[in-house]
Formats: sequence, structure tokens, C-alpha cells
Amino acid sequence: MQMAQKVHIVLVDDLDGSEATETVSFGLDGTSYEIDLNDKNAAKLRDVLAGYTGHARKVGGASRRGRKSSAASASGPSAREIRDWARSNGYDVPDRGRVSADVRQAFDAAN
Repeated sequence: MQMAQKVHIVLVDDLDGSEATETVSFGLDGTSYEIDLNDKNAAKLRDVLAGYTGHARKVGGASRRGRKSSAASASGPSAREIRDWARSNGYDVPDRGRVSADVRQAFDAAN
């Protein structure tokens, strides 16, 4: 005979220890935060932040996946082209990773 289990998760308000009703996400200085709050404390946080967010610029979106490369890198020579040129001109370059600025400058000067 199998026994059924029911798991009940209770969020606890991170400020006052009461039962939380939601998890609020926010960010500051490049760091993302989450805090569990009840309705009253969540409203307080939103009220405080509203004074700042009302004057701030929105950046990014809900997702940071799939960022596109910049137009400058898309229109310039590929790393493979630079590596091939560098090897044929006596430079020692790795098969993978970033091509050094010195090699890029030499490539640009020669082309």
C-alpha cells in the first residue's frame, strides 16, 4: 500500500516573520534580489522604490538570453580570418579564445 504525501510550503516574511504572500524580485547595482513579503511589506517596498523607479530608465527585459552581437563585431573580420593571417605572418595565436589587441592592430594595419 502506498501512502500519499502532501507538502505544504509556507512562505515566511523575511522582515517580520509573518506569513508571506509573495516573493518580490528587484535589482540594485547589478545584483538581483528576491525577498518573501506579506502584502503590507510588499506594498511598502514598492512605495519606497516607486520614488526612484519613477525617475529611472528601464534597461533590459525579463530575459537576458540570446543577446545579439554588436554591429561592429558582425561587420568586421572574423577571429578565424585574423588567426589565419596572424599565423601566416609569424604570430603565435591560440586556436580558441580572444585574439590579442596587438594581433588585431597588426591585422588592421596590414589590411
